[in-house]
Amino acid sequence: MKTQAGIGRRAGALITAAAAVGAVVALPGQTAAAAAEGTVAGAAAGSALPPYTFDSSAQRVQGAASSSDAVQLKTGQTYRDTLKKNGKVYYRVDLDQQNAYVSVVAVPKAGGKVEYGDGFKVSMQDGSGTECGYQQANFSSSEYTRPLAAYARRIVDADSSTCQRAGAYYVLVERESKASTDDWELEIRYASEPVLKKAGPTELPEVWASGTPGPPAGDPQPRRGGSGVYDATSLTQGEWRSDILPGQTLFYRVPVDWGQQLFATAELGSSATGDEYIGHALVLSLENPALGHVDENTVSYSGKPSTLALDALRPVAHENRGSYDEATNGMRFAGWYYLSATLNPAMAKEYGDRTVPLTLRVSLRGDAKPGPGYDGDPGRFSVTADDKKAAEKGTSGAQAASGSDSMRVVAAAGIGSGTALLLGLGGWTLVARRRAA
Repeated sequence: MKTQAGIGRRAGALITAAAAVGAVVALPGQTAAAAAEGTVAGAAAGSALPPYTFDSSAQRVQGAASSSDAVQLKTGQTYRDTLKKNGKVYYRVDLDQQNAYVSVVAVPKAGGKVEYGDGFKVSMQDGSGTECGYQQANFSSSEYTRPLAAYARRIVDADSSTCQRAGAYYVLVERESKASTDDWELEIRYASEPVLKKAGPTELPEVWASGTPGPPAGDPQPRRGGSGVYDATSLTQGEWRSDILPGQTLFYRVPVDWGQQLFATAELGSSATGDEYIGHALVLSLENPALGHVDENTVSYSGKPSTLALDALRPVAHENRGSYDEATNGMRFAGWYYLSATLNPAMAKEYGDRTVPLTLRVSLRGDAKPGPGYDGDPGRFSVTADDKKAAEKGTSGAQAASGSDSMRVVAAAGIGSGTALLLGLGGWTLVARRRAA
């Protein structure tokens, strides 16, 4: 009995130690998430603008002045670089028979001044310098800086002879700025999209539901926005309330499946401190799952409630990519669509350096349809059950990524501690038997 009691005590100690290992492994992810929530909440409570949140896994690179020296980008990896005024840099991607998208989020210094037309261009070229696809992003009529997104692309097309060969392609990012003298930070992503198993429809329907639906049902629910694409807060259909500081940009993401239409409006609440007119008080922008720019709109403010709406967009469909209209062309695949709202920093002078109530109304029209039949895993160009859960819970992209990483660590720790526990129990059992003998 004495020997058995000793075994029990030692086994209990092993179990306690194993549980402690699991607890220690689980804590870092929980602490990081709590710290992130605290940082955002603290920034919202004060007047200091939270900085743009870059992807924590981004790799720092340096764009080359010549295509011959361009650093190679790999699919699925995020990169960071710095683009100087009037700068022009090259990157390289090696392509086979897949559609390729290289997106750039340009992050100017907060509070800077810009002129109409200031911005940048990103394009993809083949080895002969032929341009495959490009997009330009600028500040339009707003006179203040905010993050801008655009992408370059190469599309596999059996009916085209341009940019169809396998091999090295070059991504060129160039500034088109007049007033700004500050360097811009860049967040760069390279994503590939499978081709279709067989060709689908290419003609756009002549008739489609372009009327704006009524407001989503239910009362406004609090849902604080993120500070970058990486930590964009997930939304689903509904009415969402946040507070925004002058000069701040809030980021959200919405899963939109094949066949669905996305409608979004933004409203600034009324003020009790004045009625001064502010032009371009709020800018609402929409980017697609490859972070290509789709649409944007702006609204003025004079102390009364002000509302803006994105244009009515076609349902998500593969054939949209054949359109010359940028907004239609951008609704080319399913996945996370990104909304960003920026409040004019001039609001601080007229209405005080304090938060302004912001309400986002998101509507999704139409049932999800099957995909176009990709010849491979669609990856980010799809909507999964986990995506829908994240949208319901308001999980940010960063939290979703850290959560899955933490679960992998916990699982590995659980396996390791479980193995140690079994080995320990086996050892104590062997000792007990020898002592009994």
